[in-house]
Amino acid sequence: MIDAHHHVWDLSVRDQEWIAGPRMAPLRRSFGVGDLPADAAGITATVLVQTVTVPEETPELLTLAEEHDLIAAVVGWTDLTAPSVADDLAALSAMPGGRYLRGLRHQVQGEADPRWLCRDDVRRGLAAVGRAGLVYELLTLPHQLPAAIETVAALPGVGFVLDHCSKPPIVSGDREPWATLLRELAACPNVTCKLSGLVTEADWDGWTVADLRPYADAVLEAFGPGRVMFGSDWPVCLLAAPYETVLESARTLTAHLSESERDGVFGGVAARVYGIV
Repeated sequence: MIDAHHHVWDLSVRDQEWIAGPRMAPLRRSFGVGDLPADAAGITATVLVQTVTVPEETPELLTLAEEHDLIAAVVGWTDLTAPSVADDLAALSAMPGGRYLRGLRHQVQGEADPRWLCRDDVRRGLAAVGRAGLVYELLTLPHQLPAAIETVAALPGVGFVLDHCSKPPIVSGDREPWATLLRELAACPNVTCKLSGLVTEADWDGWTVADLRPYADAVLEAFGPGRVMFGSDWPVCLLAAPYETVLESARTLTAHLSESERDGVFGGVAARVYGIV
């Protein structure tokens, strides 16, 4: 079993400025690889994903991958808009632990320009990611999906992964235009989707699996089980649920699939996308 979306951070090394305010207090501490209850949950490998847009973090994540058998792949960060992006990616891959670098991500959700992904300099960087044999993870909000659709379609040689189903508005119960845009994105064969992050888009204190089901169903129908992978988004998920609850919810939401399809969602798809042997 592979958890395709796992974070760590050490507040003694650097602050995580996004962890602010009383509601975020459960995350206001350091989380290490050993804190993830992988053994109890039956998880055998994880994809470790960046949290901050600083160049120093990715080498640290690669070092952790070298040190911990649990980490099978790393999704890091580098400045996509830098003219040196191809050289920067090569340097990351050449450093200790560089063989674990399988993807890049940027917090597009925080960009003021809803068409940031369509910028020429960004697309040049994305093309370099693809040439380096890496995937690019889309961390977007629903209103940014039109730009994601255009960009994914314009770069068919780049593999993309949609994080957290593009954060649908589960609290409100609204599904449109998110569901329609999701189907348009899924029509591009070079993108897969993580079944992750749903509990923190729901009511943290009172969500139920029934609240998540319409959104999980939309993802599975749009992409098909062969392009969907489970991710916990631990420890961010702790704002709404413990690790075991997130995993059990995902199992419930996929219980109608065949055994082979479930095996894909909980391991096979991530192994294929991230080259995990």
